[in-house]
Amino acid sequence: MLPDRSFFNRLAEAAKAETLPRFRSGLDVVNKLSGGFDPVTEGDRAAEVAIRTLIEEHFPDHGILGEEHGSVGLDREFVWVIDPIDGTRAFISGVPVWGTLIGLQQNGRTIMGMIEQPFTGERYFADASGSFYKGPEGERRLQVRDCGVLSNAILFTTSPHLFAGDEMDRYREIEGQVRLFRYGTDCYAYALLAAGHVDLVIENSLKPYDVGGIIPVIEKAGGIITTWDGGRPEMGGSIIAAGSRAVYEQAVAILNR
Repeated sequence: MLPDRSFFNRLAEAAKAETLPRFRSGLDVVNKLSGGFDPVTEGDRAAEVAIRTLIEEHFPDHGILGEEHGSVGLDREFVWVIDPIDGTRAFISGVPVWGTLIGLQQNGRTIMGMIEQPFTGERYFADASGSFYKGPEGERRLQVRDCGVLSNAILFTTSPHLFAGDEMDRYREIEGQVRLFRYGTDCYAYALLAAGHVDLVIENSLKPYDVGGIIPVIEKAGGIITTWDGGRPEMGGSIIAAGSRAVYEQAVAILNR
């Protein structure tokens, strides 16, 4: 049996109860990475526990792939993919673009997903019936826009500093051709693309939990999300998302030179 939208809402509410009270609270930050900076907070860990507890109670036969508390049952037909706080750097900086990502895979392909924005009160959800928004603007079905060509596009990436070598050169070439580019919105950039506000997102070095909740929200809104070489995005890596086929093909042609 598949979960319904109301169950995803329960997961989002459980996570929100752990993350939102800790936002802008001066909480402690732990660095997970030796020789670099990969922050995790009490909010990340508590939110993932809250999500996992509900999944384990209601869908005990499902697997779980989580960022903070490991994975179980990845060979099962249904696997949940959880990022309790996508944008932890934004979270610890007091910037309200972080979110909670929850995806459900069936046989390795993501079929349902949610991008939850607790601070802004926005929720982006997708299942087989479509992609939907609920928030301060009310409720509506999500639909990407077609800006026509790359020169008309609005481009987002988390940070250009994450690209190196040839990747940086190719990214900068695309950046030089678009109408507008912005940085630093993490998962919110994908939500804005699904809602028809931006046209292109290009990133690299993503993990499966960075895209698990995002994939169906983009695809069911009529958008495209793949790896740079056109493969399925479920395993992360270098990712491109676009609102139109023409813009996608123009950008991919540059990325694959």
